[in-house]
Amino acid sequence: MYLNKKSINNLDRIQRINLMNSISGIKPALLIGTKSKENVPNLAIFSSIVHINSNPSLFGFFLRTTKNNRRDTYQNIMANKVYTLNHVNTSIIKNSHYTSLKFNANISEFSLCNLTEQYIDDFYAPFVEESKIKIGLKLKEVVKLKTSNSKLVVGEVEHIISNDKFYDETNTLRLDHSDSICVGGLNSYYSLKKELSFPYISLKNINSIQDLL
Repeated sequence: MYLNKKSINNLDRIQRINLMNSISGIKPALLIGTKSKENVPNLAIFSSIVHINSNPSLFGFFLRTTKNNRRDTYQNIMANKVYTLNHVNTSIIKNSHYTSLKFNANISEFSLCNLTEQYIDDFYAPFVEESKIKIGLKLKEVVKLKTSNSKLVVGEVEHIISNDKFYDETNTLRLDHSDSICVGGLNSYYSLKKELSFPYISLKNINSIQDLL
């Protein structure tokens, strides 16, 4: 199949959405946990999370325009400056997927989707108890994208909750050990399997690219 820009623009709306959301490959499936000023917990599944920096430890997620739609996740983050990222695993795929429904603002997705709130210390945002890898973040900045009216929400890591057995000797998270799930497109979920691992490389310690092959 070959599509030029005109062909892409002429696609049915849903077909174009499915194509553009899947063609970049699988993406992390994470639940973002927040809470309103009125103490209503909120949970929503996102696949647009990206690692930005390691020192300081920054992650971002993209949020489509809030102009015509209520975005409880965004409003709660702006109000309280904290939120959580929670890995989806095989036991909570269905529960997690249905957090994408637009519930009333005074209704908690935790309750309707049978997921459990978890809190640590004085951190205001809820974690998902059933998740095996959880990250608590504090809002650092919001970057407005001129080309699409979307926003990049950037947070700094303040808490990590996980199990030691999920990591290898280099402190790299083994996603297959943690049973984490990824998403392709809008609603297709994939399990993960590690194939290969290579050492960190630098041009200072190789003579040519052939040494790597």
